[in-house]
Amino acid sequence: MSARGETYAWLTQRASAAVLALCVAVHLATLIFAVHAALSASAILGRTRGSAAWMAFYALFVVAVSIHAPLGLRTIAAEWLSWRGRGADAACIAVGIVLLALGLRAVAAVTL
Repeated sequence: MSARGETYAWLTQRASAAVLALCVAVHLATLIFAVHAALSASAILGRTRGSAAWMAFYALFVVAVSIHAPLGLRTIAAEWLSWRGRGADAACIAVGIVLLALGLRAVAAVTL
């Protein structure tokens, strides 16, 4: 990958990390609230089903993960395994696609 491409990947991973930091904080705060309120799973699903706001939030969370994780794996593969090039890039893209598909499926299950 060119120097420009590497810079773009680095910036993209840092931007997705910023989004993830916010999403994790909101998710943890929500979990703490649910535990303190002694909400059951059905009560939680009752609040998330049909909620466009929760769907958008968790979809953003999933997209950020599916961008951030493959870029990190690509760096680890290059540094630790000396695996670079199109094969490594393709494997990391495949991981991102799987994360996106499974994550959006989970979002749909909780919000639709």
